Amino acid sequence: MNTTADADVVALINEVLGDHWDRTERTAGGLDADLWATLTETGLHLLTGSEAHGGAEAGWAEAAVLASRTAHHAARVPVVEHDLLAGWLVEHLGIEPDDAGLRTVAVLDADGRAEGVAWAPVADSIVLVWPEGDDWLAAVVPAGSVEIAETDHLAARPTGTVTAANRADLNGRPVSADLVAELRARASLARTLQICGAMERVIELATEHVTTRVQFGRALSKFQAVQFAVVAMANEAALARVAADTALHTALRDGFAADTTAFAVAAARSVAGHAVSVVVRNGHQVHGAIGTTDEHSLHLFTRAMLAWRSEWGTTADADRFLTERAVAAGSSGAWRMVLNSAG
Repeated sequence: MNTTADADVVALINEVLGDHWDRTERTAGGLDADLWATLTETGLHLLTGSEAHGGAEAGWAEAAVLASRTAHHAARVPVVEHDLLAGWLVEHLGIEPDDAGLRTVAVLDADGRAEGVAWAPVADSIVLVWPEGDDWLAAVVPAGSVEIAETDHLAARPTGTVTAANRADLNGRPVSADLVAELRARASLARTLQICGAMERVIELATEHVTTRVQFGRALSKFQAVQFAVVAMANEAALARVAADTALHTALRDGFAADTTAFAVAAARSVAGHAVSVVVRNGHQVHGAIGTTDEHSLHLFTRAMLAWRSEWGTTADADRFLTERAVAAGSSGAWRMVLNSAG
């Protein structure tokens, strides 16, 4: 089990994304086609995919860095959906590799609908997963073969409601309920890593602002209330990062299908979700009026965090899961779950 990301891959990620941040206008919006093309050229778009499927054959340690750093740089690219979710599912389905372009994933309900599907309006193909009685089926379909109604997204990412009315015609392949649960765990952990990356950038912005902005003849950082606000943000972000790293470690050690991983991922999602409230509130407070403008980059990160904590499960879902597990295990059993997840 290797939990340390390859230094060369990390250097490439930082080089590509650092260049992107230096040359790109700080705006919200749709897919950054230029950056996506660069990621494709460098193999970062399918970082964990197999060589047979055009991937770089890296692991989750490297993917975690990429997910965090794209969020840290407000990069509008679907590295999570295309690689960690859709790419992984395609390989598990045993589908022959092809040049299908940008992919995303939609988990349909019993009526064949999935709301809030990230990147659906700009995807070339979609991996659909849907319930069929007590079982699950999955299929890869061209985006044009299903109905996609674009919807508003808090962070202005391309998002839509996907409807597949004629699922009987999709030639779905059977997948297990465990695989679907693993899909949700992978997505939840990826969102947590993205939240951590965005939170860390907000703290950088806040620190820069309070140390350079002068009020009443002295820097904002000299005011005790401002100091408390920034420290509270840093504490919450650090706790979220530790929880996310612990969940990643547990997933790499035990696999995403393990109960220990489910517990660790839920704990990380809960911690990060609650941290968002503090970081967003304090981040905007210390910036004052400038932080509410479109011209300032702060909203690129705070809006994204608020959106991500409600995707692939919510903070309340994670809290409920942890509570139910703890109550069922009893006092000694709950503590054992914590120890097992932490390793």
